Amino acid sequence: MARVVYVNGSYRRHGEAHVHVEDRGFQFADAVYEVIEVLGRQLVDAPRHLDRLQRSLGELRIREPMSRPAMLHIIGEIVRRNRVTDGLVYMQVSRGAAPRDFLFTGKHMTPTFVCLARPVPPGIRQAKAQRGLRIVSLPDIRWGRCDIKTVMLLPAVLAKEQALAAGADEAWLVDADGFVTEGASSNAWIVNAGGQLQTRALSPALLPGVTRHTTLDVAAAIGLEVVLQPFTAKDAYLSREAFATSASGTVMPIVELDGKAIGSGKPGPIAEALRKAFHNHAQHQDCR
Repeated sequence: MARVVYVNGSYRRHGEAHVHVEDRGFQFADAVYEVIEVLGRQLVDAPRHLDRLQRSLGELRIREPMSRPAMLHIIGEIVRRNRVTDGLVYMQVSRGAAPRDFLFTGKHMTPTFVCLARPVPPGIRQAKAQRGLRIVSLPDIRWGRCDIKTVMLLPAVLAKEQALAAGADEAWLVDADGFVTEGASSNAWIVNAGGQLQTRALSPALLPGVTRHTTLDVAAAIGLEVVLQPFTAKDAYLSREAFATSASGTVMPIVELDGKAIGSGKPGPIAEALRKAFHNHAQHQDCR
């Protein structure tokens, strides 16, 4: 558990950190967030994460809480104060606090900025990667702007709970046309029958994953062909391999979907190659 949390200009003990009861992130989910991997006390792909944070804020017309150098300083300080060598940094920015009203135009609010860090031993994620993930497919009931990384995560929470009840690790969300959009907290990929990496093209239906972006860089570097096309659960059942990408797991092989084995039923060689090469192509930045 994080011992120190940054909230609106102050570093506070975890149990003493709080935001205003009328914060719009609390009352309206009027907030965005980012999660950045920490590896060896270095931030992984921080520029891309902060670019996406900036975009999310812009799409919702939320003012940036501070300059990027100031934010990086706070992130580094939070990592240091929590003694995180390997783990995750979580940041959240809401529009701010004001008397409860749906409208925000004309109201002068100061954005709420929260930052915390927690350790995650690499061995835990590696063990999961060696085992492979079990996935279930569920209807995608989210709103139409999934490209914005908002804290409006109740559909993902419910999907994760359904996956847990089914003995699975993650859910793949399926749109009204029968195509997989993405996972509840990850981007979705298959290695199709032709040996190509296949993942859905970016659109408002899915998050522009930072780890997805870097995985595309890795694929190009090691000579893998990629097709940006949607696929169905049936396509995934017949695929050679499947995997998920996220900041919390990088590249995670998938061995089962809806109780059906994917490929050999074991982590596939392409997913393993991408995972092994990932941090050689990601950008690393010292926490200072």
